[in-house]
Amino acid sequence: MSGELESAANDFVAAIDSLDLAGIMQLIAQDVQNVDEVSRRWLRGNDEVRGYLAGLVAAVSVVHTELREAQERVWGDTGLLTCWIEQNYTMDGNPQKVSAPTTLVFRREGGGWKLALFHSIPLPEQP
Repeated sequence: MSGELESAANDFVAAIDSLDLAGIMQLIAQDVQNVDEVSRRWLRGNDEVRGYLAGLVAAVSVVHTELREAQERVWGDTGLLTCWIEQNYTMDGNPQKVSAPTTLVFRREGGGWKLALFHSIPLPEQP
């Protein structure tokens, strides 16, 4: 079915925008992996990602994320979504803007899609 992964990605983004840690955690796989560009390290597994996200949820506010130019491919129970993320948020009182090519890998579990990899590379704004 076309659009399944984009729909799952939009659910994930909505949970992030709502700063809903429990909702985010329901949408990710137990063995999820994520790159944290701030600490410049991989986060591997549910516990590491939960710890990172809990700190992030406590530090940010007024989050708005938009997925653009999404393209998806599905191979059985594995799916790949590439897109561009535009995100605005406030962190420690300072407005932030992220513009980033992004890759999301999903795995079908229990009839739904769970996020297994989130890899986003924020690019500096062009002069």
